[in-house]
Amino acid sequence: MVGGCVRDSILGRTPEDWDITTSARPEQVKGLFGRTVDTGLKHGTVTVLLGREAFEVTTYRIDGKYEDSRHPREVIFTPSLEEDLRRRDLTINAMAYNEEKGLVDLYGGLEDIRAKVIRCVGDPRARFGEDALRILRAIRFGAQLGYELTQDTREAVRQMAGTLKNISAERIQTELVKLVCSAHPSKLREAYACGVTKVFLPEFDLAMETPQDHPHHCYSVGEHTLHSLEAVEPDKTLRLAMLLHDIGKPRTLSRDEKGITHFRGHEQVGAQMAREILGRLKFDKETMNRVCKLVLYHDWGNHLEPDIRLLRRAVNRMGQDVFPELFAVKRADISAQSSYLRQEKLQRLGQWEQMYQTIQEEGQCVSLKTLAVTGEDLIRLGMPPGRELGEALQKLLELVLEEPERNTREILLAEAGKIIL
Repeated sequence: MVGGCVRDSILGRTPEDWDITTSARPEQVKGLFGRTVDTGLKHGTVTVLLGREAFEVTTYRIDGKYEDSRHPREVIFTPSLEEDLRRRDLTINAMAYNEEKGLVDLYGGLEDIRAKVIRCVGDPRARFGEDALRILRAIRFGAQLGYELTQDTREAVRQMAGTLKNISAERIQTELVKLVCSAHPSKLREAYACGVTKVFLPEFDLAMETPQDHPHHCYSVGEHTLHSLEAVEPDKTLRLAMLLHDIGKPRTLSRDEKGITHFRGHEQVGAQMAREILGRLKFDKETMNRVCKLVLYHDWGNHLEPDIRLLRRAVNRMGQDVFPELFAVKRADISAQSSYLRQEKLQRLGQWEQMYQTIQEEGQCVSLKTLAVTGEDLIRLGMPPGRELGEALQKLLELVLEEPERNTREILLAEAGKIIL
């Protein structure tokens, strides 16, 4: 066993997968097991299938020269486990184990786990020069484990951060999600301090440098963002929403005559920026849409008296699939602000949540999907298909959003008859 599964076992965690390294060549591995998949033969990797489990088995290897800051030009198989471990990125990922030899720890991985530090195997500049993604991986592992980068590792990250421009957006995305969904997402602060976010998320750097001189705030935009990340559960959509919820503030910054900062319209600007950022990092459309909705509406209701009619219209506009997540976003946002009026804000949010619960429990109609009549019903009444039909359904929905008790087939067909006449 090698790498992450050994690290996680030492930490008392259940490994997500088990990686095996061996002196056996790929063809020998294939000959030993009945069910295998040629995962990456040129890199020495065969996936062995046993029952419902899959194990990646890779031949001991030495990586050739790296030419694109990511992949070696060639790999050379070796009979030496020691040479194989030497090519790995971090000491905590360069340990191996079997029942015969026990723990093979040539680079102090166990000691670094005890010290709670992230250290490269050998020269950090050489490791990052081979594969620039290791720069972000080092910070990500620090976030997942709550460890600190050693001084030489941090200095190498700072010096070589610019090489991340050679890494694909998809790879950056994967590491960013793992980082922000980790137990310590505020480690993104270290990525900023070392010039890492400047490469793929420069908008966050601007947020870190944008003050919020306002009674409702006690941090810069970026620091507020980091605190809000810590305050929401580690769900991908929620964490990305908190990362980007105020990303539009630097572009909308203004000051009044008293020197108080304002960010009017930052929600709309932020939602557009979030879409651009997520698109640039190759996120899927569903994630983009959910996150951008939360960014757009994260301040909804802040200055409104709780009113269930307004809430039904908001749910209709935003969508029932995303709306429940808004409460988590708003609570995290409030928790990362100053203590000014905090209890009043939380109380108001609680009122909105209670009203939403009522809507759910009573099954109140908030969309055309749950309207008591359909387009086919109106066609049978004599309304032709087309734009007017859609407008008529919308009018009926508006009626029900105002008075949910009128969402009955009898009442709505009567109202539809008036529209047709």
